[in-house]
Amino acid sequence: MNLPTGFTDTTTDALPLHVVDRSRLSDWRAGQSATTVAWLDAHAFDGAPGSALLLPGDDGASGAVIGVGDPLDPYSYGHAPFALPARAFRLVGEHDAAVVAALQLGWGLGAYRFSRYRQPPRAPATLQVEDDAEVRDALAACVRVRDLVNTPTEHMGPDQLEQVTCEIAERHGAKIEVISGDDLLARNFPAIHAVGRASHRAPRLISLQWGDDAHPHVALVGKGVCFDTGGLDLKGADGMRNMKKDMGGSAHAIALAEWVMARKLPLRITLLVAAVENAVGPNAFRPGEVIDTRAGISVEIDNTDAEGRLVLCDALAYAGEQSPEFILDFATLTGAARIALGPDLPALYSNDEALAADWLAAGQQQRDPVWRMPLWRPYWRYLTSNIADIANGGPSKMAGSVTAALYLERFVPATQKWAHLDVYSWNDADRPGRPCGGEAQGLRAAFAMLQARAGG
Repeated sequence: MNLPTGFTDTTTDALPLHVVDRSRLSDWRAGQSATTVAWLDAHAFDGAPGSALLLPGDDGASGAVIGVGDPLDPYSYGHAPFALPARAFRLVGEHDAAVVAALQLGWGLGAYRFSRYRQPPRAPATLQVEDDAEVRDALAACVRVRDLVNTPTEHMGPDQLEQVTCEIAERHGAKIEVISGDDLLARNFPAIHAVGRASHRAPRLISLQWGDDAHPHVALVGKGVCFDTGGLDLKGADGMRNMKKDMGGSAHAIALAEWVMARKLPLRITLLVAAVENAVGPNAFRPGEVIDTRAGISVEIDNTDAEGRLVLCDALAYAGEQSPEFILDFATLTGAARIALGPDLPALYSNDEALAADWLAAGQQQRDPVWRMPLWRPYWRYLTSNIADIANGGPSKMAGSVTAALYLERFVPATQKWAHLDVYSWNDADRPGRPCGGEAQGLRAAFAMLQARAGG
């Protein structure tokens, strides 16, 4: 069995692993030997979340115990692979299936290290498991996002995003079409072309289709800005440093589509990735220009660093033409969302109450939270243009995340159900289960919502 990093299918020399929280600590201690209890006291082990302790034995360690918080939150277990020594452990005790699944997912997330360019300083502890396809696919989706976002643009540009999507399509029997370069103009995707035309790598729209026509149709749209210099409105060095992650929305959409196909949900999906680099060059689009869009709405460029909404507006218009049951889009769209909600909480916008409620509920159930923000339409005034139908920004810094979502909504057909997730896709520092770098946010919640809407 080909198991992910951090797992083993052998029980040879696997030490018992006890999992406790503070509410169950007394009962667990009562079942331990006097020597073990004295050891726990000597180390002041109180079952606090994020704690870990090896237990003594005649020939060394007899096992280990970890302290956790919410037993259904995978990240409660994320500290264990590197808090414990690099050897095998097996879970002991009675645990609900949902708790075991959370442990396995959290263990895999905690064991992850991006290793394309260097090997981690040490191997993680391994957990003895029986293969659980649902957990394996969930972990694979989260790792897919992390790997795509962590890979530098030199190895993850528009062409590599296309290659990854083509490989996924071939594996799952999906159809794929790629429209690139000047063909974007011929096929009426002018905004995607405008943003990406200055790069030496051609902009493109990647389209994947999978599923039975008899099943409900869902469109997944991702912002794939593989690097964002800011364009002629050039970012400062600090703002540009991690802009390899500006394709995090596409990483989420790709991973979600792959997950749906792996689990064979009874859905028909269309995946659309607008893949570009926002580069500086002689033919870069300029502030003050008016560009066309697929929807026929003219857009004045207030700021070339508000490019994500430009590539998304063509992709959203194209998705709407196909009249899916609903559209979900993912984008690292605004710093304003991070100012409002911080790095861990994605901002959710939707024009449909039921769709928003389902995503919120799934987030709570999966311990993968999103937070709903308002489509406050009076803020349309911040996107006013004197010469075009709309501007892509404006002089005010007020409600930046809201106005970006309002911009996107303008390109969604009036009767089309739609939800937009503004994600950070990144961990700024190492935390248990969340190594510094790319991160999947709201992804598990999105899949659970799709699964529920597909009939479980």
